[in-house]
Amino acid sequence: MLDRRCSGRYVLRMPHPLPLGVLVSGNGSNLQAIIDAITAGELDAEIRIVLCNVPTARGVERARKHGLHTVILSHSDFHTREAFDTRVVEILREGGVELVVLAGFNRLLSPVMMRAFPMRIMNIHPALLPAFPGLHAQRQAVDYGVRIAGATVHFVDENTDHGPIIIQAAVPTGPDDTEETLQERILIQEHIIYPEAIRLFAEGRLRVEGRRVVTTGQQAAADQALLSPAPR
Repeated sequence: MLDRRCSGRYVLRMPHPLPLGVLVSGNGSNLQAIIDAITAGELDAEIRIVLCNVPTARGVERARKHGLHTVILSHSDFHTREAFDTRVVEILREGGVELVVLAGFNRLLSPVMMRAFPMRIMNIHPALLPAFPGLHAQRQAVDYGVRIAGATVHFVDENTDHGPIIIQAAVPTGPDDTEETLQERILIQEHIIYPEAIRLFAEGRLRVEGRRVVTTGQQAAADQALLSPAPR
């Protein structure tokens, strides 16, 4: 449930366990991280639906292995993005989904999804947004020569990799890093921060005020810093 108390502010109140709908297109490693967190009792959530638009994706195999209700819905069967999203919304609502989790979903969402689940769609991006939005974020980071890369979990709005930021993880880069080596290290952090972001949401600890996500009980870390390269 979403309670909009005043303009620009969303107070998020969720049932327990939190009903999730996870959308995947590929390997599904973040789906697996969420499954593992639920199984370990670290996340009070229930995956009601895994929806995939690529029938051969490994994420489908992961979902079925754990007995999760899995829906294959090819976007090529629909004439418009809005028509596809309308059907996705119907499926998610039929499953009683309260939070939509994009876990490597390779489709840009239309306003149809935003209207159906305002500030209830999460995405993870392998960069410290707003740096390096879009495709090949790790390659962009390596090519640019940044000293610190990372990952971001954010709420989804109508712009690509733009919505309010929930949590970020910083990953130092090295002179020998390639797109592939950086991707591997960032992925480790993705598997940590995505279940954490969902947990904060499930516990009702997130409040969206404009572009800012306020976390109840958040500890200040003003005296902490990550330096790359590290000082001698």
